[in-house]
Amino acid sequence: MGNSQGNSPTTPDTSTRGIRTAIAAERRELADLLDGLTPEQWDAPSLCAGWRVREVAAHMSLGFRHSLPRVLWELLRAGGSLHRMTDRRARADAAAFSARDLAGFLRDHADHPWTPPVGGYASALGHDVVHGLDITVPLGLTRRVPEDRLRILLDHVTPKSAKFFGADLTGLELRADDTDWSLGSGARLAGDAQDLLLVAYGRRVPAGRLRGEQAGRFTAAGRAR
Repeated sequence: MGNSQGNSPTTPDTSTRGIRTAIAAERRELADLLDGLTPEQWDAPSLCAGWRVREVAAHMSLGFRHSLPRVLWELLRAGGSLHRMTDRRARADAAAFSARDLAGFLRDHADHPWTPPVGGYASALGHDVVHGLDITVPLGLTRRVPEDRLRILLDHVTPKSAKFFGADLTGLELRADDTDWSLGSGARLAGDAQDLLLVAYGRRVPAGRLRGEQAGRFTAAGRAR
């Protein structure tokens, strides 16, 4: 788990109510952001390999629009491959719905109690925050995720959780420039907290956003979902 030192960071509300409030705020803010994108931005690449912004937006609302039995049926249809199922649905839904619809799904379901199969509401917040960054970072948008939401997620990062997303943090110390947070020991990898969060979720960030001798390992086009 990450640790803080030095000046006191923002203390997040990690109660169930607090995290659900953060989730609802994140979804509403992302919906507003999506409403302001141009058609060209909707068709621009995201940090998720092979997905445009519209596929990411479609994927974000999958759990709101389909019941668990429907999702399980889709998973069975995909031969049990979660990756294949989510990719198929994202592409189909991106083609079936308008940009306004995709933004509206997030806004209309801001308070939806959906959570991923593991991790509870903290993982649901991570799903929304990281996919939001999958959109804003490659578009060059300057949106900053509020620090209290970042801290909830950063304090859940472990080498094991990073490995699940395809990130090998062995021999690295992740250290945020903009908040008192660090994780691990070894060669320092420094950057803004939200960029380090992307690293921990298996993404690669644009050049120049990370510092350290190992920065090149985590730079360029993303690959994870």
